[in-house]
Amino acid sequence: MFRRVLIANRGEIAVRIIRTCKKLGLKTVAIYSEADRNALHVQMADEAYEIGPPKVQDSYLNVDKIIEVARQSQADAIHPGYGLLSENARFVRRCVSENIDFIGPSADVIELMGEKAKARLAMKHAGFPIIPGTNVATEDENELVKEAYEIGYPLMVKASAGGGGIGMQVVNSEEELRKAFQSNQKRASMFFGNGEMYAEKAIEKARHIEFQLLADQHGNVLHLYERDCSVQRRHQKVIEESPSPFLDEQVIEEIGALATNALKKIGYVNAGTIECLVDDKKNVYFLEMNTRLQVEHPVTEEITGLDLVEWQIRIAAGEALPFTQNEVTRHGHAIEARIYAEDPKRFFPSPGTITELFLPMAPNIRHECGVEIGSVVTPYYDPMIAKVIVKGETRMDAIQKLKIALEQYKVTGIKTNIPMVLDVLSHRVFEQGQANTAFVRDYIQKR
Repeated sequence: MFRRVLIANRGEIAVRIIRTCKKLGLKTVAIYSEADRNALHVQMADEAYEIGPPKVQDSYLNVDKIIEVARQSQADAIHPGYGLLSENARFVRRCVSENIDFIGPSADVIELMGEKAKARLAMKHAGFPIIPGTNVATEDENELVKEAYEIGYPLMVKASAGGGGIGMQVVNSEEELRKAFQSNQKRASMFFGNGEMYAEKAIEKARHIEFQLLADQHGNVLHLYERDCSVQRRHQKVIEESPSPFLDEQVIEEIGALATNALKKIGYVNAGTIECLVDDKKNVYFLEMNTRLQVEHPVTEEITGLDLVEWQIRIAAGEALPFTQNEVTRHGHAIEARIYAEDPKRFFPSPGTITELFLPMAPNIRHECGVEIGSVVTPYYDPMIAKVIVKGETRMDAIQKLKIALEQYKVTGIKTNIPMVLDVLSHRVFEQGQANTAFVRDYIQKR
């Protein structure tokens, strides 16, 4: 087992990782930018080091500085959290060259799954159904237009190195495709350093289903069931829950078998998530793979009783999974709401200083929070400040408990998206388990 873990992240996920490290008796090392000097994760860690100015390029993405801190603090492992450097193969290779264990999969697998067009082909070869689309990514607009003619509209244009909804757009004609290609290629180049684009047949109003998986260094691969992440705004998840109100047990077993087999084929190790689109006839299609911990991982933890961060660490340290697929069971229903510092009507970020914060405490209510009273929410980073996770005996029980918790939740000094989340939870379409990926656009944003 490791002795000292550096957390190459910030905010609520850094706090979350520190909590599990303390449970395991591991020393923790935090990093922070000038803007995060007084942040909660800095206060909670055993050691903390400033790594640069507020901009992520100069601090949380500064590989040389992070490695320097790891050596200085004598950290023997690095946990990347999610976002930032968590899916950066170059960073992983640098960790390996410095004899520092990376708590995550190998650089080769991250690279394979990180380029979406290549990931599609890898999953196809592994036997996972893929959405009809282009076989390779390209920076040639005319080439994509030609292939689009063969696939047929509507199409989803995507950045091959994309993520978080950046570089994605539905198009219905060649004219729209050309405009989308040009604008999204610029965004992809700016955000990911890769302007290659590809296209898939648009499966509109589908369900967004993802499967959580664990794979150790000894060839054991298990799935921890599904999460339904269909409630989204601009391709960003808002509500996540498990079990899915849409899938039946037979389909769940089929997707679970496909997912575990695919990970064995690509030689995956550590925690990972396969994301799928499921149409109204319950046809399943591979969407992408996230080679890291997910924002919504607490949903799975609540229904299975497993600490995913703990198993990430244990797997990276060489331990074998001590349970079989048949021994992975789930109980009840869990649901998570993301809390963003944003104007709930215009959906713009709302930076500022938190002057009051009340988190309602009750059985089966869990808070993952990266702020406290006096915390400054800056414009430099993702505006998500917390998550609320609730477990109930049934889906309606969980929904009601989450609504009560959010109604009691109090934060002043900034605006939050809580009013919008309450609108979602109270809508009959969501309550009936019928919300798909177009739900927020079609029902909530039109109010």
